[in-house]
Amino acid sequence: MPVYKDEKRGTWYAKFNYTDWTGVIKQKLKRGFKTQREAKAYERDFLSKANAGPEMTFGHLVELYMEDCKSRLKPTTYENKEYIINLKILPYFKNLQLNAIEPATVRKWQNELLTDENNYSQTYLKTVNNQLSAIFNFAVKYYRLPSNPARICGSMGKKNADSMQFWTSEEFNKFISEVHKESARIMFEILFWTGIRSGELLALTSNDFDFVSLTISVNKNYARHQNQDLILEPKTPKSKRIITIPQFLADKVQEYISKLYDYEPHERLFTYTKHYLNHEMKRGCAKSGIKKIRIHDLRHSHASLLIELGFSPLLISERLGHENIETTLQTYSHLYPNKHSEVASRLQKLMLETTNDNSEK
Repeated sequence: MPVYKDEKRGTWYAKFNYTDWTGVIKQKLKRGFKTQREAKAYERDFLSKANAGPEMTFGHLVELYMEDCKSRLKPTTYENKEYIINLKILPYFKNLQLNAIEPATVRKWQNELLTDENNYSQTYLKTVNNQLSAIFNFAVKYYRLPSNPARICGSMGKKNADSMQFWTSEEFNKFISEVHKESARIMFEILFWTGIRSGELLALTSNDFDFVSLTISVNKNYARHQNQDLILEPKTPKSKRIITIPQFLADKVQEYISKLYDYEPHERLFTYTKHYLNHEMKRGCAKSGIKKIRIHDLRHSHASLLIELGFSPLLISERLGHENIETTLQTYSHLYPNKHSEVASRLQKLMLETTNDNSEK
């Protein structure tokens, strides 16, 4: 692999031919390397990617995978994926040859995470394992890897937490009575009484509210990425939805909007971040004595409230913006068992009423 010295600049450059993915022979020139070793390493890595196959290292595969993801994912999703891969996957697999990674290799990695002193949650372990499997699936589909060793090895962790945290309406009322900042108060009210996601909340504008029909149009998502505010497309197609709100909540939102100075209806109503919400929730919990839950658990609180009020899973799924009803049932099925005795009681009552009616005829 010849590289060359640029005498004028005092640096090294790599110049070589390669065959691209269409079969065309091309020439590559890259200047500016401080040392001959750096120039040779660049050429070696470039050719490894250009002729990528099962013989490449796992680290090279990840570079190709992340390049593919970058144009397809939201910046925040990409950033989270990159963080997990760099922290929990690359340190173990980076220098291994792809086709030398066996199910036993993955199993050993899983066992190290399962016995780690950080005692990772079951949902986190599931997320990390799924990410590794996704990388291998990418290699199977595009780079001739015969099979996915993570799939053969089997999963670890759980999709849903063993216990779900949520507040009852009584707990929420105790909490909200100790939240005195008007901006935080109205945001928590909206989250609890509508079940929308925090990113959806922070993207809301006045134009999204219809105070006549008492609805909110959920059509965008807010995220903070590299110190910049981003307004993104909703999480999934079904996340675009119109949900109804009670009159008391509409009145509170209208009152809040009326107090804003120099505000335009297309601007964000709540120019805050999720960090602000977390801070105010922590403060409100401390003052009220109510158990601390996550911001996202307000969404679970809304769902559990609707279940308790007897609404159907289909309606709850549509209101929450789930992609399908299976997501709703998988997430909240454990909240339904207490309804079984009620079903039996109602059937018993119906049978007795029917029997009495027939006997009177």
